[in-house]
Amino acid sequence: MKNIVIIVFSILLLACAEDNPNINSEGLDVIESREITMDISNLSYHDTVYVPVYSEIFSETKNVLFTQLTVTLSIRNTSLRDTIFLTDIDYYDTDGNLVRHYLEPQKTLPLLPLQSLDYVIESKDTDGGSGANFIVNWGAYNEQLNPMFESVMISTQGQQGISFLANGVSISER
Repeated sequence: MKNIVIIVFSILLLACAEDNPNINSEGLDVIESREITMDISNLSYHDTVYVPVYSEIFSETKNVLFTQLTVTLSIRNTSLRDTIFLTDIDYYDTDGNLVRHYLEPQKTLPLLPLQSLDYVIESKDTDGGSGANFIVNWGAYNEQLNPMFESVMISTQGQQGISFLANGVSISER
């Protein structure tokens, strides 16, 4: 009987655990393991990018939810030579409230030439709502760089599927 209680408790505990899309098959957080501590004040260029995402979309009226969507934030360093440095990746809800940070405080995530990074918001995660967004702060030693910041939304139900993307825009005051 004691073993059954332990097994049931373990299953319940695992069912309540928050999924982390950055965990690889070995159980390691692949993003966190690449984060570094560095002085970003000597970077010659800093930018803030707003990336719209849609966790859910409506049909006919705002009272009819069409579907909940899986969202992928894709960040791509398009440079052949230069590294970019991500300093903040924050997820906000429809009302502009911070939902979660994706980088540890005071840490920087280097993105090497031609390297890409993806964050996934699962369809069952409705914290963001229909007007969610990411704010990404990044910097580089070369101000001519032009990385890509996109969100890809997708959902399938039965034989019907929907997918679309949105591009990030710089909101830095220059």
